Amino acid sequence: ELDAIGSQYNAFTSQEYTGYYAKSAKKHFKKIFNIVSDIYLNSTFPEAEMEKEKGVIIEEINMYEDMPNRHVQDLIMRLLYGNQPAGWNIAGEKKNILKMRRDDFVNYKKNHYLPESTIIIVAGQKERDVLREVKKVFGNIPRGRKMGKIKVKDSQTGPRTLVKFKKTDQTHFVLAVRTYDLFSRQNSTLAVLGGILGGGMSSRLFQKLREEMGGGYYVRAYNDAYTDHGFFQISAGVDNKRVQEVLRAVMTECKKLKDELVTDDELAKVKEHIIGNMKLSLESTDDIANFYGGQELLKKEIKNIEEKAQEIRKVSRQDIRILARKIFKNQKLNLALIGPFQNAAIFSPLLKF
Repeated sequence: ELDAIGSQYNAFTSQEYTGYYAKSAKKHFKKIFNIVSDIYLNSTFPEAEMEKEKGVIIEEINMYEDMPNRHVQDLIMRLLYGNQPAGWNIAGEKKNILKMRRDDFVNYKKNHYLPESTIIIVAGQKERDVLREVKKVFGNIPRGRKMGKIKVKDSQTGPRTLVKFKKTDQTHFVLAVRTYDLFSRQNSTLAVLGGILGGGMSSRLFQKLREEMGGGYYVRAYNDAYTDHGFFQISAGVDNKRVQEVLRAVMTECKKLKDELVTDDELAKVKEHIIGNMKLSLESTDDIANFYGGQELLKKEIKNIEEKAQEIRKVSRQDIRILARKIFKNQKLNLALIGPFQNAAIFSPLLKF
């Protein structure tokens, strides 16, 4: 039905929520709304289909494990949070998937797919038309009691390393430090800090690792915040023979932010880069839906783009240095790495400022 009207549609699962969506020409709003709603409300979970889907998910896991730049993100979560939900692979473990039965899915839906924990997000349609459809489809669904999230245990007393051996042409690593949750006032400063280190081709790490050293193709730096935990990460894919050299360079750039104030010109450039990219990222209706819906779902408050831009513009040079000194500490360091290495101990001496 959705293919027949040229709709784009999918489902996704993240650490804290699952989403089902469809996007189409405006005239098909009622159809896509009713189809997505029907999936949410009336799925029957035929056992034969569940068995086939297990194979699909296992192949999805296999696909990501064959993508080191993607799989290393799973490893850093495992290293940071261990055997608790925040440290588990979102797709699950293959052995657990194979053991699941139809009742597991039915019970999960009954316990979690409740109006108390569901947000309906529509962008690109008149409000009265949306409310009319929402009342018609969702007006009489039974209420329930949503169970709470298991609180994340977030502690560390010394640097940690996790290395996964794989014969690769390039080593992929994530260097991470613990930071703050989604509600922290530090998030704007963390965004600017990430921009200074790895936001765009003129950022410090891009210039150092790629333009000066020629040691790798990509490098990124950003904060990842959740409802009760967060971490700042630097990720890169580098020449296997130069991993230690590159890691030393990354540590040096982080230490500079602890020791020296950024210049006014660099700070202004990074702020405008962040704000410009935020605005460019809201050019389509699905991006707008994600921007506002994510805020409502996780934070229960909504800020528009100008309010967020104002928060970025308030970040000072002193704010950056104070924050760098708080988060860039030896005991908070974590390194996850995929490459042709057997011994994690060779990287441990590098984890100090």
